[in-house]
Order: sequence, then structure tokens, then C-alpha cells
Amino acid sequence: MKRVVITGIGAVTPLGLNFKDSWDSVKEGRSGIKEVSKVVDAHLRWQSAGEVRNMQPDRYLSKKEANFVDPFALYAVAAASEALETSGLAICGKENLVRAGIIVGSSRGGISTIEKQFVKMASRQQCSHLRLSPHLMPTTTSGAAASYVAMKLGIKGHCLGVSNACSSGSNAIGEAFRWIRHGMSSIVFAGGAEAPLCRICFEGYGAAGALSRAKPNKASRPFDENRDGFVLAEGASILVLEEMQSALKRNAPIFGEVIGYGNICDALHLTKPSAKGEMRAIRNALADAEISTADVDYVHAHATSTVIGDRVEAQAIRCVFGKKEVWISSIKSMTGHMLAASGVFEAACTALSIKEGIIPPTINTSDIDPRCDINLSTTATRTSIEIAITNSFGFGGVNSVLVLRKVSL
Repeated sequence: MKRVVITGIGAVTPLGLNFKDSWDSVKEGRSGIKEVSKVVDAHLRWQSAGEVRNMQPDRYLSKKEANFVDPFALYAVAAASEALETSGLAICGKENLVRAGIIVGSSRGGISTIEKQFVKMASRQQCSHLRLSPHLMPTTTSGAAASYVAMKLGIKGHCLGVSNACSSGSNAIGEAFRWIRHGMSSIVFAGGAEAPLCRICFEGYGAAGALSRAKPNKASRPFDENRDGFVLAEGASILVLEEMQSALKRNAPIFGEVIGYGNICDALHLTKPSAKGEMRAIRNALADAEISTADVDYVHAHATSTVIGDRVEAQAIRCVFGKKEVWISSIKSMTGHMLAASGVFEAACTALSIKEGIIPPTINTSDIDPRCDINLSTTATRTSIEIAITNSFGFGGVNSVLVLRKVSL
């Protein structure tokens, strides 16, 4: 089977409008979580959010497109454009892109646009001339981000939109990995994109008891004894995955290697996590990579900061790794939960953690929950990392795990 490497990375996050700025913030432990401004309501019970700020749509879209393209697709185009540049494919001619594939995951798709159009529809009693946008349906599907990136970059190979809750982005990377490993494609743009900062998402996740009500500086605190939920966030991250020989042939930059993928459904509950399911996903990923727990140096935890979610994940990690003190951290403490985009951005950061030899800090966590018996890094730690895994778990019992390795030629 073919080897699969990461040759391009792009990101738009609450930490920055490109991957470099976002990664620098992660290493320095800077938070992008602030008081929400995109939903103006004094009575909103959840006031913290991870917002993308100072975005300039005209860098990526025409004025006409900017009027109807949902932010989640805009973010995907921006991240994919950066990934294209960092991969060096932009100077290799269009032939590679014509044959390339694309997979972009999204949990909520164009829900912000749907909400705006619904409000317009509800206003018809006062203004009967109001009409819904003719772009509403095609621009709000979960697959719209993949299609729009393909149109903007000229990608004409395999195209797929994935909607698998919060593991959607990780699933996109995993499926792209399989496409390349089995010879279906040699280059695939894979990622996740979300723009869920709208009233219905705050109220919906809030009604499920999943959101934190804490102030921004303490709202996202994975594994902390006083955690009370996750922070809703937006953004996108896209990776260029490439077959190793293709990358070497064009002297591409190589940020890391994907060597394993586990994807299972625990078939338990729509919202309740399963330690057995998470354990099985981790073990399947390790088996796919043909390695053991002894080979793993670092785990990037899903760790959204919900009470039950963090506790179950800690249990799963401890059961899989036993007495081995593998390093653990979660950058959602800085970004909040970008849903599908988080899994991809976290995979990118995990690749750079391996490449640069650094465990990112888990900020805001001062009193570790005694029922979360793990080796949590709360400060940036310099150490050699050969192999790491990154977890993504979502509603519906979907559990996805990726295994990444330092590249050896």
C-alpha cells in the first residue's frame, strides 16, 4: 500500500486567519475565545465564543458571491487556498489539481444562512414582498464547501462532502488517506469547515446542556474539575494529503505522515459517549497503523470540556494505554469547539507537534478532575515525538481516530 504524507496546511480559526498565526498562538497558549459578538442578545445565556475575526471575503470571493456564499464555505475556500500555496501545487500547473480529489466535512453546513433566511420568511407578514434567496438551497448543503473549493481551485477528481457530527473533519482526512493508500488518488484536499455562530446553534446546543456559561477566560477548560461545557466556535482547516512518491518527485514540503485511521459507530446513544466505542476506535486506528500503544508518544484528546465527555475519554485513554504515561493535551482550550473544523486543525497541529517536538499546553485547566486519570500537559512541553494520535468523537456515537508519524524517508 502507498504511503500518505501531509504536504499542505491551511486554516482560518479564532486564533488567526492562517495556519502559521494559529499554530503560533497554540504553542504560546493564547486563547481565541472572547465574548460573542455575532449573536447580539443581552438575554443569551452563553456569552463565550470562538469567532473568526477580521475576515476579508473579497480576497477569495467576488462581491456577488460574498452576498450569498455561507461563511462556512468562505472559510473552507480561504483555508484551501492557503493549503494550495504551502503545498507548492500552485506553481506546478493545473494538471495536478485537475486530477486531485477533495473531501470537506461539516456538521452544520450553512446553518447561519438558513437562520437568516428563515427570519426573512417569518417577516413576510409585515413585508409581503420579501422573497427567499434563490441561492439558499445550493449554498447551505453540507457538501457546498467541498464543491465551492473545487470550483475555486479547479479540482476535478473525486469530490465528497461528509457530515458526521463533530468527527466529520477527521473522517474527511481518514477517507482521503484511504483513497490515496489504495491508489484511487495521488493528491486529496481534505478538511472541515463550520460557521455555527447563530442563535439556533447556541440555543440548540445549550438546550442539550452542552455549552459553557463561564466567562471567556475560563469557559473552555478540558478535564478541569469545574468544567461546565464546550465553547461554540467557527473556522476551517484544510490539509493536502499526497502519495509519498508524488510528493518526493515534486520536492514538496512534508509536514508529517498519516499511517492509521479508525472509524466506528458505538451504536449506543445520540448524545451520550461510550468509553467502549472510543477504545475500539483507538485500537482500530493503532491496528490499521500496525503499531502498539508502546509506540505512541502523544494523544491529542477530543476533550471538548463537557463533564461526561472528558471523563469518558479519559477512561478510554487510560484503558487503552494502561500504565503507559502518554502525553495528553487539548487545544480546544484555546479555540473552542469548531465542530468538524476542530478535528482537522487538531490533526494539523499534531503533525507540527511531531515535527517541532512540542506538546501544546491545555490552558485554563488548574484543578484536574480526579476522575480523569491522565498525564495532561498544562504547559508547553518540549519532547521528542515519533508517533501521535488525535481523537474526534461526535453525536450519534461516531468515533474517529487518526495516527500520525514523523516522516522517515
